[in-house]
Amino acid sequence: QCPRCMQCDTKFDFITRKHHCRRCGKCFCDKCCSKKVPLPRMCFVDPVRQCAECALVSQKETEFYDKQLKVLMNGATFFVTLGTSDKPELMVCRLSNNQRYLVLDGDSHYEIEVMQISTVQILTEGFTPGGGNSRAVGMLLQYKVPGSEELRQMKFMACEDLSCNKKLSGSWLAAMHKVRKGGKATQGE
Repeated sequence: QCPRCMQCDTKFDFITRKHHCRRCGKCFCDKCCSKKVPLPRMCFVDPVRQCAECALVSQKETEFYDKQLKVLMNGATFFVTLGTSDKPELMVCRLSNNQRYLVLDGDSHYEIEVMQISTVQILTEGFTPGGGNSRAVGMLLQYKVPGSEELRQMKFMACEDLSCNKKLSGSWLAAMHKVRKGGKATQGE
């Protein structure tokens, strides 16, 4: 049904065969559909043929599932300040197993539905005007309270003491930043 490559418009014949991208289903010549990339979300066990555009998306998905998602689900420890309170609480923050909630456990327990999060601002230190390196040290999170339009804010700061793994907290913040950049637009970044 498809006489020409949908990318470069090369005509298919006995020598120039058509191939289907396993992700988008469009027809391409070998040159335009030569990447073989894993596609586990569509139940392909081995890497499969994909067009260049789909291969890039699949690689980003794989990186997300292999790196950021695991870090977020394992969690990290932060000093969490709710709203305008001036007393932070030491809490473990992680993404729930079903990936729908941000779960905070300490003396208190909070679950924030990810869909209710309106803004994420990563707090950094060490930035210099000349473009020097900065590192994530905390996060401001705004979210809606279910059944209301009220916005609440939480501040997360990485621990400085020996009982906390500061590197793990930094990795968790970096993963959260990557996830939010790829999802909804955020303010204040």
